[in-house]
Amino acid sequence: MLRKLRIALAALFLVGITLLFLGIGHGWWGWMAKLQFLPSCLALNFVVIAIILLANFLFGRIYCSVICPMGVFQDVVIWIRRTLGKWQQNAQARRVKRIKAAGGPLPKVKNHLKRFSYVKEHKCVRYGVLALSIVSIVVSGQMLIALIAPYSAYGRIVRSIAGAASGSVVPALLITGLLTLVIIAVCAWLWGREYCNTICPVGTTLSLVSRFSLFRHTIDTSKCINCGRCGKACKASCIDTENHKIDYSRCVTCFDCIDNCTEGAIKYRFVGFGGKKDSPAKPADDGGADKSRRAFLATTALVGGSLVAKAQHGQGGLTEVVPKQNPQRGSRLVPFGARSVKSFYDHCTACQLCVSACPNGVLRPSTDFVHFLQPEMGYENGYCRPECTACSQVCPAGAILPVKPEQKSTIQIGLAHVNLELCFAAKGEARCGNCAHHCPTGAIRMVETEGCVHPVPTVAESQCIGCGACENLCPSRPISAITVRGNSVHHITA
Repeated sequence: MLRKLRIALAALFLVGITLLFLGIGHGWWGWMAKLQFLPSCLALNFVVIAIILLANFLFGRIYCSVICPMGVFQDVVIWIRRTLGKWQQNAQARRVKRIKAAGGPLPKVKNHLKRFSYVKEHKCVRYGVLALSIVSIVVSGQMLIALIAPYSAYGRIVRSIAGAASGSVVPALLITGLLTLVIIAVCAWLWGREYCNTICPVGTTLSLVSRFSLFRHTIDTSKCINCGRCGKACKASCIDTENHKIDYSRCVTCFDCIDNCTEGAIKYRFVGFGGKKDSPAKPADDGGADKSRRAFLATTALVGGSLVAKAQHGQGGLTEVVPKQNPQRGSRLVPFGARSVKSFYDHCTACQLCVSACPNGVLRPSTDFVHFLQPEMGYENGYCRPECTACSQVCPAGAILPVKPEQKSTIQIGLAHVNLELCFAAKGEARCGNCAHHCPTGAIRMVETEGCVHPVPTVAESQCIGCGACENLCPSRPISAITVRGNSVHHITA
């Protein structure tokens, strides 16, 4: 029953989060992104952090088998492997039976079923990667986090596949997404939850708490017949069947072992503080009581920094003979609600969720080394409409704080600048005024200027918010005559 309930909840989270990365149902499933552990740490969302840590302290690492999309994705791969193995095994049995009935020579029988075995914890790798991840967050080196964090990695996989299917391919995202997919799938196929228990910084952090969980799987040695079925079915490779012990720091509370035990020797029950046994059941020794202080310190250390990202969509327009190019801006543009360039990139985990939510094609994954796969803004495909706050509503990491449309119109993320050498009106080629007609805040006016045949645009700095409508709708190609330069720190307009 517990296993079926877990599978149902895991399926719900996997489908919901996948739809989020496809830009579908943010109003229905958006809360699932807010429950992701690492983004919550970077957003300093202490309520969610406390709930997750408390749940792990009570029930073990249920987060990794229910809420984490990458964890559930690995379970799907393992299920496919097991199902395929059973099909091959049954087909082999039928073939052997036919040959035996015909009196022919029996072929060599192969074992196609996926079986796991107990593997000791790789402590050096686990805690080494965790330490590097913490250092990466502290020094704002988010590339490591973007590549190995489970939520971001899953988002990268979904967005790369969706981009390839829709034809809007971002090469860097496609390559890293497909490479991540292959690596994770192969690891799950061959070694089960090895990624979760060796590489994943979230899994390692939660393991520091789950080793002291109050509810655990316990092995009743009076019922155990040493068949080893539980260990062979354990995708976390954490059941030492010879010594009747379970490594609770790696157990992801999937309940597979309970369903595989024919004697009822494994039970999931309350063991209390310190894990004292209730006769005759004999819970496994966690072997980590001396690490409780380090568990608290390491978990607390992880709470600091930030991240989130966004995936892409497009805003159509009339066919252009010469496509627009994103100009060199000096300081980068980051979304409304990001507060500053530094704050945005310190918190962003490159999960691509904001990119998938953007209906205007403004956000896309960056390809530069410093901010690899973190979102960047550009107005060649669309502009940041003042009434749209989609990205601020879905960001789970605090990189983009929630803003309302009325607040957005008072925040200046950048300032428009006119290049008269490219302006059609300034060159006397046409009476344009497109930028002034479409500026949503009325920051651009056309004024008569000595030496110019037609009125040319001027920008009132106190009214411009940097939305990019003028840049996007300027007819100049490939670079617009009016472009937005980002503010390193956002501020309120007068």
